Amino acid sequence: MITKLQVKYIQSLGQKKFRDEEAVFIAEGPKIINELLGDPSIKPVTVYAIREWIDEAMPAAETTAPFELIEIKQQELERCSFLHTPNQVLGIFKKPVYTKLDFSNTVSLMLDGIQDPGNLGTIIRIADWFGIVNIACSNDCADAFAPKVVQATMGSIARVKLMYTDLAELMKAMPDIDLYAATLDGVSIDNLQPLRQGIIVTGNESRGISGTLLQYCKHKITIPRIGHAESLNAAVATGIILSHLVKGG
Repeated sequence: MITKLQVKYIQSLGQKKFRDEEAVFIAEGPKIINELLGDPSIKPVTVYAIREWIDEAMPAAETTAPFELIEIKQQELERCSFLHTPNQVLGIFKKPVYTKLDFSNTVSLMLDGIQDPGNLGTIIRIADWFGIVNIACSNDCADAFAPKVVQATMGSIARVKLMYTDLAELMKAMPDIDLYAATLDGVSIDNLQPLRQGIIVTGNESRGISGTLLQYCKHKITIPRIGHAESLNAAVATGIILSHLVKGG
């Protein structure tokens, strides 16, 4: 059973202000919840679930789970869910906080003004696919822990470290690490060798990378255009670039 106060609290976490104050985020659905519960870097606070999920995913959960587990009815889940079709379980988790990332000897991402939650979530998921661990976001990027972003990551939010910061200051502090700006007028990614170290910079969906940041980017790279589309979706472009420049082994 869930109380009106609990429903109100969950709904308040749809706003960044309250997520920041409480240092938590919300995830929903069996796939994401099971992934997050299985990751030791993510700390669960409370899980609200219907009996079907509890019986299937959490045997004897009432006595063994290292978090508060509350059984609710489907109608109650619908009252507090952020999904169009609520799915069995909703969890509140502690937000991981990273104030410093190590960009040496690895390939990382910088995101300048990515404001669409779906794009940001997809980029995080793509980064996880290609083994990208670090993402530095400008302060005007969408909040990675907004419900829509978390859902779009499909659990990858647990495996990718994100930091919000002044990207220009960060770039100035790392003069020895090459920055690769994704632009429309750069060197074709077909002509580049796979990277072992570097940061790929992706810009705002409509404006691209700001001029302030471009001046710090040693390399401009582009995806060769064959047809007539004006540009690519930021997440799609990031995936194509990573598929060319990041190789395993």
